[in-house]
Amino acid sequence: MNCPYQAQDSMSLWWLADVQVPKRVGTLSLQDLRRKVALTYDHAWIASAQGFALSEDLPLQTGLMLPAERDTAVGAVDDARPDQWGERVIRLLERPARLSLLEYLYFAGDDRFGALGVSLHPDTYVAAPTAAMPTFDGLADMHQAVQRVMAGEAVSEQQRRLLQPGVSMGGARPKSLMHIDGASWVVKFSEGGELDSPLIEHASMQLARRCGIHTADTLALPLPQGHALAVKRFDREGVRRLHVLSSHVALRAAGEAMGYPELAQLIRRLGHPDQVRAQQQELFRRMVFNMLIDNTDDHEKNHALVRGADGFYALSPAFDVLPAAQGLGYQQMRVGASGHESSIANALSQARAFGLTDAQAQQTVAEIVSQVAEWKVVFQGLNVRDSDIDLLAQYLDGAHLREQGASLNR
Repeated sequence: MNCPYQAQDSMSLWWLADVQVPKRVGTLSLQDLRRKVALTYDHAWIASAQGFALSEDLPLQTGLMLPAERDTAVGAVDDARPDQWGERVIRLLERPARLSLLEYLYFAGDDRFGALGVSLHPDTYVAAPTAAMPTFDGLADMHQAVQRVMAGEAVSEQQRRLLQPGVSMGGARPKSLMHIDGASWVVKFSEGGELDSPLIEHASMQLARRCGIHTADTLALPLPQGHALAVKRFDREGVRRLHVLSSHVALRAAGEAMGYPELAQLIRRLGHPDQVRAQQQELFRRMVFNMLIDNTDDHEKNHALVRGADGFYALSPAFDVLPAAQGLGYQQMRVGASGHESSIANALSQARAFGLTDAQAQQTVAEIVSQVAEWKVVFQGLNVRDSDIDLLAQYLDGAHLREQGASLNR
């Protein structure tokens, strides 16, 4: 029987890329009235050939490193915390006597996103206890457990084992983990409402591929009503864990604004020299695609950089891509000279930040416009309901986005 958790103000941080040999990175500690989580690197991590700066604002040096803002963890450690849904699961299921950010980091467990781990023990990696990951056979039970959490109802011990709190870097949508064909997938469920959002997201990802965008693998999983969406984890390579930075953490660490052009320039510094131009152009495609399908929830935690074995970073596959169905006319991240405005003119205004000439940028936009124009065919082919297509058409075929496509011919 597990001993009850006892609140403590420091824990150890571990590097788990080598599954067989966890390596201690340093000490996490609560600071500033327990409103911040700081990191102190171990001397051994600094001196090790394997040691590296977890993010640009966590240079390999001794001393306590604090985040600038309250209610956050320092640097890349912030990406090891659970998302909003994970916090909700922890509050309902774990119910620790104290719930500081350090507790959330601990209870995210061993299957958290990325390659970092948190342990109560100073000298050994012992993660918060979680059950074995379910397989596809457990989908219906997992869905029922998720629904109970959404309703704030008690969850049985059997259902509890189906919920994993640390599965993504951002978002409030209900989700857990599942093994499919030996690989780990994030399974996302609908929050309710009139749209079958998981199936729409699957269709949007397929449309993105037609636009030349590298997307995460997805599967639409039928439920008695609607679907769940399985997204293959890109922070795993077989049993190996990969270090991932959200663009939120990466841009913040670099002291840059949260924008697409800024992220494109950050790729120039962090990416492999032979891949920078292609990566920047990929990001430009994603930005334009998000605009044209009314994905206005393209915030900086919905873009990520994955660290390769060579120490260089590359864009993760695209994820969390679907129409917001709001027609707001702006993007979460800055697009160009006119700020967050969702317009082709704005996207083209800083094309050179993406390594593109004006002619290349216009050609790329034209390609995406022609593919997005076929969105109904793609969605119908994947059995998106007619009622959902009709609702989405108000926005994807609405005056604003139609005008964007027409603007290329002016």
